[in-house]
Amino acid sequence: MAIKTNASQSIVTRDLAKLTAHTGNIYEAIVIVSQRAKQIATELKEELSNKLLDFSGGSDTLEEVYENREQIEISRYYERMPKATNIAMEELIEGKLIYKYPEPPAV
Repeated sequence: MAIKTNASQSIVTRDLAKLTAHTGNIYEAIVIVSQRAKQIATELKEELSNKLLDFSGGSDTLEEVYENREQIEISRYYERMPKATNIAMEELIEGKLIYKYPEPPAV
């Protein structure tokens, strides 16, 4: 997937005006960010699981020790990535998110 983002890897102070610029309401912005963060986290988890699935094998050999190093490097790469919430928040601030409100139920 290789998400390209300007999101920070650490905690940063956010400007509420930027967060609410698209929605006008901080609570709506938080709901939108949380839903997108769930999507991103699911995509990253599936991608990581698929990559690590290649390493599941049967025996302990010298080759497995080398593969284990590759597995560790893949895991470290994903650990160094920005968190899903940071990515989603940057997407909202940059105007990259498309969201729509659910239809009200017919009475």
